[in-house]
Amino acid sequence: MNPAPGAPNYPIASLYVGNLAADVTEALLFEKFSTVGAVLSIRVCRDVVTRRSMGYAYLNFQRPAAAERAISTMNLDLIRGRRCRMIWSQRDPSLRRSGVGYIFIKNLDNSIDSKALYDSFSAFGNILSCKIAQAQDGTPKGYGFVHFDTEEAAEDAIAKVNGMLLNDRKVFASKWMSRKERLEKLGNQPKKFTNVYIKNFGKDMDEERLRELAEEFGNVLSLKVVTGESGCSKGFGFVSYETPEQAQQALTDLCGKEWNGKKLYAARAQKRAERQMYLKSQFEKKKSERISRYQGVNLYVKNLDDTIDDGRLREEFSAYGTITSAKVMMDDNTTPCKGA
Repeated sequence: MNPAPGAPNYPIASLYVGNLAADVTEALLFEKFSTVGAVLSIRVCRDVVTRRSMGYAYLNFQRPAAAERAISTMNLDLIRGRRCRMIWSQRDPSLRRSGVGYIFIKNLDNSIDSKALYDSFSAFGNILSCKIAQAQDGTPKGYGFVHFDTEEAAEDAIAKVNGMLLNDRKVFASKWMSRKERLEKLGNQPKKFTNVYIKNFGKDMDEERLRELAEEFGNVLSLKVVTGESGCSKGFGFVSYETPEQAQQALTDLCGKEWNGKKLYAARAQKRAERQMYLKSQFEKKKSERISRYQGVNLYVKNLDDTIDDGRLREEFSAYGTITSAKVMMDDNTTPCKGA
């Protein structure tokens, strides 16, 4: 049987179903999906030790047409309170791992869920997967991912969606990059950033005041004042601008600016991984500088009398220059009898 026009040309009738609740069973899935066609087998993947569901399953239909109907009519349906995500089962994982056809969308309104995102992008091509990023409490993070089966569909979606309004908010679409690629790009283009970190504004700052302060330098896409359990500001926050030029101007003008009797500090906001890499590189640099600076200026002195202590050693050698440290090696009983 030939696939329907526009359907992906897969010679299989197997589907991957993800984002399943822990109590979803094979029987429940069979009851739901057998309505679109004959189901040959269903397997909910489970932990080999605990036998708890890992949140995804594989469905094998007798005919590809049934699998196509399941994806077109049931993808992102609610199953036990969670929207299932369905894609064609890929026997060869290279397509998933290559990043081909992946796009990243940010500045999404909180009302946009995975189904709304799927509906918005399905016009550009066949979608293999679609997901809105969520916090641990289930609230959306304002960005998501769409995986098309071709790079051409992804490029078409980026060209037409980037900068458009979705639920009255301008959204931005770009090619997905791995964390390593993003960090390398930031390393090569240190001035290209849009997120600004601002601190030292005290407890009186709220988001309305921060927006008033930040909008002087350009179009603010989002901002946040970090608060404690009491709801009061912790004295720092973040502002995301539309362009790198606006972010750079805000950084330049806000750093050192007087606000409410305090001197503000502003810098490029860094993600944890990027910050850790930066701190590690700085530590290694300083370590290398210390080794280079003090190389050849340490003396080893041996055959010392047992009566020599740190003070006497320093006194004997202070005539030859400034001493930064002097140490006589001790035995475990703290008596200076090692002679060095």
